[in-house]
Amino acid sequence: MPDYTLFGDEHVRQYEATGGKVGHDWNGASCLVLRVKGRKSGRLRKLPLIYGKDGDDYVLIASKGGYPQNPGWYENLVANPQCEIQVWDRVIPVTARTGTAADKKRVWPAMTQQWPSYDDYQAGTARDIPVVLLRPR
Repeated sequence: MPDYTLFGDEHVRQYEATGGKVGHDWNGASCLVLRVKGRKSGRLRKLPLIYGKDGDDYVLIASKGGYPQNPGWYENLVANPQCEIQVWDRVIPVTARTGTAADKKRVWPAMTQQWPSYDDYQAGTARDIPVVLLRPR
């Protein structure tokens, strides 16, 4: 079972305070902190998310645990693709884009290696779970 003692806002707080020493490695997966402007509020949102790499791009899976709707952070990225991520102690300006079907086919196996539940999430929803590629600017 995953350890959820480090989760949400507390995960972000500890990640930022320690430069990722606490929070980058989480339940066998690598995490970053996404910093994106809210599409409705305009306020900065910070979320700890599992990530992978695809060349120079960072990869996120907009799974929301297999729920029928996309996660809010994904909708925020669609509305505001210019954002930042923190990986370890580095803050990196990035531009987000939704991956194509070919992108998903390429990156999905590496992401499910880190978090096997992504396959269960996709199997449990009619929604095609988006992959997001974050390109450093």
